[in-house]
Amino acid sequence: MHRRSFSKLLGVGAAAAALPGLTRQAMAADPLKVGFIYLGPVGDFGWTYQHDIGRQAAVAKYGDAIKTTFVENVPEGPDSEKVLADLASSGHKLIFATSFGYMNYVLKVAKRFPDVYWEHATGYKRDKNISTYNIRFYQARYVQGIIAGRLSKSGLAGYVGSIPVPEVVQGMNAFMLGMKSVNPKARLKFIMVNSWYDPPKEGDAAKALMDQGSDIITQHTDSPAPLQAAGSRGIKAFGQSTDMAKFSAGTQLSASVDVWGPYYSQRIGDVLANKWTSTDIWGGFDSGMLGMSPFTNMPAEVAAEATAAVEAIKSGKNMVFTGPIIDNTGASKVAAGVSMDDGALNAMQWLVQGIEGKLG
Repeated sequence: MHRRSFSKLLGVGAAAAALPGLTRQAMAADPLKVGFIYLGPVGDFGWTYQHDIGRQAAVAKYGDAIKTTFVENVPEGPDSEKVLADLASSGHKLIFATSFGYMNYVLKVAKRFPDVYWEHATGYKRDKNISTYNIRFYQARYVQGIIAGRLSKSGLAGYVGSIPVPEVVQGMNAFMLGMKSVNPKARLKFIMVNSWYDPPKEGDAAKALMDQGSDIITQHTDSPAPLQAAGSRGIKAFGQSTDMAKFSAGTQLSASVDVWGPYYSQRIGDVLANKWTSTDIWGGFDSGMLGMSPFTNMPAEVAAEATAAVEAIKSGKNMVFTGPIIDNTGASKVAAGVSMDDGALNAMQWLVQGIEGKLG
């Protein structure tokens, strides 16, 4: 199991009623204990790092009213069940599990601890005491694609992917759609490293893509290694999850930025106010859960075009996956004028025209 899902949204549904919670008197006497489990190290400077920035923001907001604990480097497997149970049994009343592969373990442990509130990032299964939350990462990929389409001299970009699950496929396809919107002849090569966080493999994949002629590099992995590899050759690239400019300030074009802090603060506040409910959130530019670092190392007119694209997506004028869309086998996938719904997006296992290669 991995952080993201290969299958359709098959969730058990979000309940509307709040669970029995801590009394206001108890919360006044003792801080709310909040737990976080992380797939990677907080020093990955990507996915996990940005989640921990969100945790720190909540600590700064609530001060002594809460006490947080985080456990890093928790594999997506049976070990995560023990970590989750240990947090719940040690008095943590709100627990955030920040990787897809924790999903079934969250479901299992949540049944044992019905008085604990559970939040699962990027998952799709909910229960009366389990919520899910995610970010529409593909929106930023589309904007990156526009930039790449304007700047690539070869018309070929390279994409370092993690695992070919729908979330990653969405990003690749959105990048290609953005690129083709300004350069119809654009192409994209990709390499899956079959890991979310493996700096050596990520860096090697970026080098291989550059060896194949890619003169723009982007990624859906958790470390700055692809950006650094590109920078070592003077190739422009995009960061992932957080602003990675410090790792290659002269070549980073921008980075998608995951903004978890407001969500974490809101859900902690809901527990403190005794009004937590099970919900399913998938936010993008419009919600503030997704941002982009400054557009740099590009002409002003390209930065202006990218800024306009962000605004068009934020307003709903551009839904990104609106037809006509043809896949890379020549088959029609989305009819003209039709926008894909969330269910179709979260079952995506095909590649748009212009992407070279196959999934799996």
